[in-house]
Amino acid sequence: MGKRYFCDYCDRFFQDNLHNRRKHLNGVQHLRAKRAWYDLFRDAAAILQEEQSKKPCRKFLQTGECDFGSNCRFSHMTEQDLEKLSAQVQGEQRLRELRQEGAEIPPGTIENWLEKRAKRLSTAQSNSALPEKPVPFQYPPGWPPLQELPPSLRAPPPGGWPVPPGLQWG
Repeated sequence: MGKRYFCDYCDRFFQDNLHNRRKHLNGVQHLRAKRAWYDLFRDAAAILQEEQSKKPCRKFLQTGECDFGSNCRFSHMTEQDLEKLSAQVQGEQRLRELRQEGAEIPPGTIENWLEKRAKRLSTAQSNSALPEKPVPFQYPPGWPPLQELPPSLRAPPPGGWPVPPGLQWG
């Protein structure tokens, strides 16, 4: 049978020989899949410039669908989408300008995030007037009766599982 080649762009296997590989790599489906993959990593400014230069697609605006999909020569972005993209581009430009000016942008660390989260949770708990009572365990609807469940699916006893004396793990 021979070697098999897997194309990551198209997500398919085929027999690996010069003729098949060349035919696949020059095929329309492969070129479209490759273009779609690289479009995921394009700069927002380039996407905005391209979309603003296009006229809006009438069929997409009327029905929300277009037969040509990503190959349509008209724009499938609404005014709101263009505004969001424009705001993103402006934010990226400001960030670049700040870096060029030498302004230091502090990187967010997990410790900072955890501290903020702990403060937020503590204030939320202190603001709540009613004490929270634990929710009793309930089996999902449609499960068989408790007697028919295997031990691994049964709820733990109220005090936890008993630990026999002298038990050693490992």
